[in-house]
Amino acid sequence: MKPAAFRYHAPKTVDEAVAVLAEVAGEDGRVLAGGQSLVPTMAFRLAKPAHLVDINGIEALNRIAVEDGKLVIGACVRHAAFHRPVCDGPLGKLLADVVRHIAHYPIRSRGTFCGSLAHADPASEWCLALTALDGEVVAKSKRGERTIAARDYFKGIMTTALREDELLIEARLPLLAADTRCGFYEFSRRAGDFAMAMALGCYRVDGGKIAAPRLAVGGAEPNPRRIAEAERALAGAAPGDKAFRAAAAAATAAIDPMEDFTTSAEFRRDLVLAVTRRALERAAA
Repeated sequence: MKPAAFRYHAPKTVDEAVAVLAEVAGEDGRVLAGGQSLVPTMAFRLAKPAHLVDINGIEALNRIAVEDGKLVIGACVRHAAFHRPVCDGPLGKLLADVVRHIAHYPIRSRGTFCGSLAHADPASEWCLALTALDGEVVAKSKRGERTIAARDYFKGIMTTALREDELLIEARLPLLAADTRCGFYEFSRRAGDFAMAMALGCYRVDGGKIAAPRLAVGGAEPNPRRIAEAERALAGAAPGDKAFRAAAAAATAAIDPMEDFTTSAEFRRDLVLAVTRRALERAAA
């Protein structure tokens, strides 16, 4: 099939883009960056935007920088940019580990980090990373800019706090302390398929005990989220199998798993038990 007719816009600056969005948002105007989610739905006519605002020509959105203790990722930065660490320390290594689980190489060459956040698929690895690390996004419209914390950004399956006339211009992830240990693990039926459950864990070790633990689960619920019960099970414990199993059991008990025609809630709950423990084991390795 072919997409329904639409009007194409190619702004060259962020201000031009938000000005166009202000005009066309009410007519189902959509932003085009990587297009790896939008274009297929248009081809099947599941989406029929009257306007496409292509932001690929905006050079200011194609940047990665470290500013004020945060990694800043522009709206046109591709997944493939993270194949190698983009910053020093544990954060760069973590993102390079996570990216290899995202779809396949051709998709990573076109899809964007911020596009994944805007799409807000429950199975998005970057959405999980933003949540686990308490990141934030910056949205801009003709009214100005606003910064939205990860905990306030995700509102449901493929639903976010972005307003229809707002452009997500960048994401920000806090840099991690040099001694932070990180681990990521996901389960999918085949390499490149959507994750059915995934977990990301980070912690430091202070005096032989786990300090400042972060444990987030994605793919199992409508939105990724940090699991406070699992973090409490880790805090102050010695890193190892006993603590990791306790945290995994706490995460499993805390979630309200989704169910669909291929995957039962019970199976997803079992997956959370496994991916949580394995993510923490990878952090310890």
